Amino acid sequence: MITLTELHTQVNLDINYTDDDDYLLALLAACVVAVKNRIFDTTKNDITEPIEGDLEGENSNAPLRQAVLLLIANFYANREPVAYVQTYTVPYTFDFLIAPYINY
Repeated sequence: MITLTELHTQVNLDINYTDDDDYLLALLAACVVAVKNRIFDTTKNDITEPIEGDLEGENSNAPLRQAVLLLIANFYANREPVAYVQTYTVPYTFDFLIAPYINY
């Protein structure tokens, strides 16, 4: 399970700053569901299940964990649906991490 400390680290937020903790936890819940929906795996009831497990073994969910953390950081930094500058997708990030897990 992704901890609040990991969320603070991912968004470069001091661990002692707790004003955004509820928002970070809401982003965590939303992003786990978003990743599950993106890989077409909505069969599990526990929304934290896709990011739990053996992070070192053959069935590691580490890429899904990282994908969730990337989404959280993105939504934390970009709280509006529009950007007023040209943006580009960074290769080998979210889509790269979840590609092997997609159930077509």
